[in-house]
Amino acid sequence: MIKYPKNPKPGNQNKRPLFNMYWMYGVILLSLFALFYFQDASQTKDVDWTDFEKAALAGDIDKIKVFAETNTAEGYVTDAGAKKHKFDNSDAFEGDKKIKTTIPSSDKIQEKIDSWNAALTAEGKPLIKVNYEKGSDFMKLFWYFGPILLLVVFMVYMSRRMSGGAGGGGIFNVGKSRATVFDKDNGNTVTFKDVAGLAEAKVEIEEIVEFLKNPQRYTELGAKIPKGALLVGPPGTGKTLLAKAVAGEANVPFLSMSGSDFVEMFVGVGAARVRDLFKQAKEKAPCIVFIDEIDAVGRARGKNPNMGSNDERENTLNQMLTEMDGFGSNNGVIILAATNRADMLDKALLRPGRFDRQIYVDLPELTDRVEIFNVHLRNLKVNSKLDVEQLARQTQGFSGADIANVCNEAALIAARNNKQAVDWDDFMAAIDRIVGGLEKRSRIITDEEKFSIATHEAGHATISWMTQYGNPLVKVTIVPRGRALGAAWYAPEARQIIPTQALLDTMCGLLAGRAAEEVFTGQVGTGASDDLEKCTKIARSLVLVYGMSDKLPNINYSDSTGQDYGFTKPYSDETAKVIDEEVKRIVNEQYARAKDILKEYAKEHNEIRDLLVEREVIFHDDVEKILGPRKWKSRTDEIIEINKKEEAKRLEHKTKEEPLPDSDSDDAGTPPPFNKD
Repeated sequence: MIKYPKNPKPGNQNKRPLFNMYWMYGVILLSLFALFYFQDASQTKDVDWTDFEKAALAGDIDKIKVFAETNTAEGYVTDAGAKKHKFDNSDAFEGDKKIKTTIPSSDKIQEKIDSWNAALTAEGKPLIKVNYEKGSDFMKLFWYFGPILLLVVFMVYMSRRMSGGAGGGGIFNVGKSRATVFDKDNGNTVTFKDVAGLAEAKVEIEEIVEFLKNPQRYTELGAKIPKGALLVGPPGTGKTLLAKAVAGEANVPFLSMSGSDFVEMFVGVGAARVRDLFKQAKEKAPCIVFIDEIDAVGRARGKNPNMGSNDERENTLNQMLTEMDGFGSNNGVIILAATNRADMLDKALLRPGRFDRQIYVDLPELTDRVEIFNVHLRNLKVNSKLDVEQLARQTQGFSGADIANVCNEAALIAARNNKQAVDWDDFMAAIDRIVGGLEKRSRIITDEEKFSIATHEAGHATISWMTQYGNPLVKVTIVPRGRALGAAWYAPEARQIIPTQALLDTMCGLLAGRAAEEVFTGQVGTGASDDLEKCTKIARSLVLVYGMSDKLPNINYSDSTGQDYGFTKPYSDETAKVIDEEVKRIVNEQYARAKDILKEYAKEHNEIRDLLVEREVIFHDDVEKILGPRKWKSRTDEIIEINKKEEAKRLEHKTKEEPLPDSDSDDAGTPPPFNKD
């Protein structure tokens, strides 16, 4: 939680301008410019007193400058005198020509000058002008040595920056760890109550905290406290939030550090910071060390390192492995780490004794999403009749960060429309905005393009409705959003195991837009590029990953670790040819299947297309009126039927002018879109 200062006063005198690195560059440039512009461009030659006196009596000096404090004098010679003393008389040189000498005495120099002027007057020559100065050579020394001093200051400043700020120690402090220490006195307010959902993960995390609070409970039975736990899961699922909750719940020091903090331009700095981190942890034991995004330094080591090279990342990882399970004792120190790329981590890092537990933080289920929505709705002024459970059903596949974004976007939309509270329509518009992008009704689309887009999207809607594993349709629109000119929105079901036919039905649905264009307009456009890319990826996965090809069954050519094959292919050129043929066959079969289904339901497709051209947006009910009820019921269809019943009850209560039940929603439409095709 960000704490803002109370009653900030404008014009606070305590505010000081922050130092900017560009200031140093500016000072150096100004110094060099001043050195070039103000430097003495004259020619000066040192002579002894006798020659200086001869030049004065000969009339070769027209002005003398006396420096009393240094007992020196400079004589500005004439052109005739310059030739005698062999100065540069070229036209390119425009500076003064001077001869410099040490005078016997600054007190008696005036008497000498007077005698020289008397002699010059007798000969009819111009008198010598005299100027006394009491300055010193300090400014000259400054201009000579000032840039060097500035360069030294600049180097010192850069060394402090590279060492991690003004923590002291300069360049010699570069090997110190940058871990942030949390404890019960630093005001950390995140606890397990603030972590919604993730019930299984919280159980294991809470047990780790219990290990540190009551270790005797486990050690009395001979059990050893786990040394580490790795939090693994997709981005935005709450791994770092769980670690912050540990810091808030545990009554022990909590050292937090990012994996990228170990990476530095100097060789050996990463390993030094690892040693310093564990040194601090041992001093503060019992404690918890949290390393976020550990894949930055824990990536699997290469099998064929370059000859003569020094991989700093591998040195850092080796030091981390040694510290986590070396000869030294780390009693009372538990390591927590988080990553969304566990497949890239080194196997030595994942073995028991280092990370004894791997806690998978998955995308939230329905009940988890309800809890997450309730957490983020605390600070929002929402409509009292908002159905949070129904809202959670429409955000299947959303992470905790996505749900937080939905709530914030809904509040922004409500404020933009000058509403007093955030209602159902605002949340639906927020989901549309996040999944599909910003609506662009100002984009100019010709009637021909509009007809083609409607034909394309009606093809997606028809095929998804008529296939067994097609994702349940929610809404079809030809209003441009983001980079898409149209979209068919679905609420996909969560499947743990996907059968072959489900993948084929998905491919058929993706190719339906291109097939509809060919069947009903006689030509195809460029709007199906994204569909073709997704379809090709599924076809290649069928052959290369899942072993579902007829000619290459039960073979997996992929490498989930990314370490085994490198730049080589795990199959021969003949097999590569078979793979290409199988991918083409599968895609062509589903494309032909899509065209056959569209030809069978051509009348219904054209009705959906014409309705799209007329209304631009159609919903589940509109498609059901044209194509009839789906043959295969899904969980989403059950939700839609429940919504219909609740809507009927709402209309009945309105007719009788009775108050609405609390569970009813303000929205009378079809369930909102979730996923874009």
